[in-house]
Formats: sequence, C-alpha cells, structure tokens
Amino acid sequence: MSDDILRRIGEVIESRKPGNGADPTTSYVAKLFDKGLDSILKKVGEEATETVMAAKDGDAQKVVYEVADLWFHSMVALAHFGLRPEDVLRELARREGLSGLEEFASRTPKANP
Repeated sequence: MSDDILRRIGEVIESRKPGNGADPTTSYVAKLFDKGLDSILKKVGEEATETVMAAKDGDAQKVVYEVADLWFHSMVALAHFGLRPEDVLRELARREGLSGLEEFASRTPKANP
C-alpha cells in the first residue's frame, strides 16, 4: 500500500469543491463544502472525539475505523484551505528523524498581540 490512496481520495474531495459541478444533494463532501468551514470543522471534532472514545474502549478495529473517518474529514478541511494530502506528507517527511522535542523547539514562537 502507498500514499496513492491519499492522493486519489484527495482528488475526489477536490472534485467535490464548489465550482466543480458537484451537487450537494447527491454528494456528502459537496454538502460539507456547501455548509462551510464550521460544518467541516465540527465533523473533524466529532471524529476526533469518536477516535478517542474507541481507543478508551480498547477496540482496535474501531480505532482504525474512526481514524479513517478522522483522516477523511481532515482531508476535507485541508481541501477547504487549498491544501492536499501531499502537503501533510511533505511536512511529515521534513520531521522524519527529528526528535519530537527537537521539532517542537524549532517552531517559531508566536508574538504576543
């Protein structure tokens, strides 16, 4: 298996964005885009919570199922911002080999307003 599945799903999501001819009455993703960012983010939050609950239940297969939902809805959020799965894969590749503490320390601190 490869990252091709992420690319293919990303292409389908992209094809459902407004202006690409997808009908919100027949496409779940087009409906999410039509409802706007708040609805997309609500689904990401719901799926994150369901992932945590599945993990707390100790059901490995349900964790896989819920993480798949979380990844999917996260990909819809990425597409909303004009991003693709490849952008996340590049960021993960950039972090590869760094310790988590090292990577965190390398982030630019946000200025106080």
